[in-house]
Amino acid sequence: MYCNIGDEKLGVRFLETPPVAPETEASCQGMATMATRTSAMGSKTTGKQSSLPAAMFSRNNVSMWSVLKKCIGMELSKITMPVVFNEPLSFLQRLTEYMEHTYLIQRANASHDSIHRMKCVAAFAVSAVASQWERTGKPFNPLLGETYELVREDLGFRWVSEQVSHHPPISAFHVEGLKKEFSFHGSVYPKLKFWGKSVEAEPRGIISLELPQHNEAYTWTNPTCCVHNIIMGQLWIEQYGNVEIINHKTGEKCCLTFKPCGIFGKELHKVEGYILDKSKRKVCALYGKWTECLYSVDPATFEAQRKPDSKRSEKDRKESAQSNNVEEEPDDMPLPEAETVQVIQGSELIWRISPRPHDSRKYYSFTSFALQLNELHADTQQILPNTDCRLRPDIRALENGNIDLAGAEKTRLEEKQRTAQKSRSKSNQDWKIRWFAPGPNPHTGAADWIYNDQYWSRSYSQLPDIY
Repeated sequence: MYCNIGDEKLGVRFLETPPVAPETEASCQGMATMATRTSAMGSKTTGKQSSLPAAMFSRNNVSMWSVLKKCIGMELSKITMPVVFNEPLSFLQRLTEYMEHTYLIQRANASHDSIHRMKCVAAFAVSAVASQWERTGKPFNPLLGETYELVREDLGFRWVSEQVSHHPPISAFHVEGLKKEFSFHGSVYPKLKFWGKSVEAEPRGIISLELPQHNEAYTWTNPTCCVHNIIMGQLWIEQYGNVEIINHKTGEKCCLTFKPCGIFGKELHKVEGYILDKSKRKVCALYGKWTECLYSVDPATFEAQRKPDSKRSEKDRKESAQSNNVEEEPDDMPLPEAETVQVIQGSELIWRISPRPHDSRKYYSFTSFALQLNELHADTQQILPNTDCRLRPDIRALENGNIDLAGAEKTRLEEKQRTAQKSRSKSNQDWKIRWFAPGPNPHTGAADWIYNDQYWSRSYSQLPDIY
């Protein structure tokens, strides 16, 4: 997919890939098929599980309106939802899907050009939300103290995350390359709001990527995610908002816009923006769809291509204003103007999404990467802390197709958490956070959660009994 060849008909060049380790190259092609094994380092998942034990339940006969009608404008993290609306993953596991396209970090690290590195980091930031396409199931809210680890030798990283706060819900994570060639970390506080027809997840928290070989650090925040047709109709997802990626060493920035679909749907899933040098000069244009791919092209070529599109868009806006005095949210997902991105001549392909399994919709629209996140084997279980998501009985029950047990266990765990909180309050005891500590982000100074480098020592004594 990524080699130094060209398509003369389209005038497209494919981003040249620097030499990488064989296991990383295999992951780029999505062809890694290895056995799962365990060692003192961690639980290794390398692509064995290709389906779930049971298919998802139909939600057609369940009314979400009965749950949400009294919650307009409220924060959804404080609302108990029926388990049928969940997918069998914790939010901590869902966060791990940032790493599906880790090869983009490896490619950035191998490059000797800062603009090329920024292209790869921008593609990684876009790819991080790609797995949310058609994922309308809600991940389980993590319990306070819940953790998740993942070691992928084939992709070259190990991940640890912890739920460090319950109100507000804050999830902290830290990832490192197995050869210490990169560090990726952050804390995420998704603010969920119900707005009548839709649920909006506003991301809060800084994402940081560090490349020690280049002495570089990049920071950004994710776009807003919105799930439409919560009450009735077909659920559909869009991402929108501005994402600014900063290289704190060079002063270069990448300013991306995730476009809202609009009434006619011509902007559906589109992403576009520019890489700016430290003097704010446009050196590269980026465009594509977060559901599909990302290209780079010369800014002048990109802007020349945009002029006809801008005229058409202005005409559409005028027609819309004449037929609608108030802009409304579309009831159904608008059809995109084109099934695929219209490639501009002279463009360079930076990233393309990996194909999903043919029966993905049967299994909550999971990607191949997501299908493996809750995989658990006896030898793995022996080394996991008792707070790991894989050991949550409600998630495991839903994955196995026992929705009644999943609902009962979810209620039990939530009540157990409330009882423990009341007990701590009465005795004036503070909750002990194990693997992270509050502190300023080293690059922005904003409030963050910093990893304490202790998790992988495997000293798990006196962990709380949260399940």
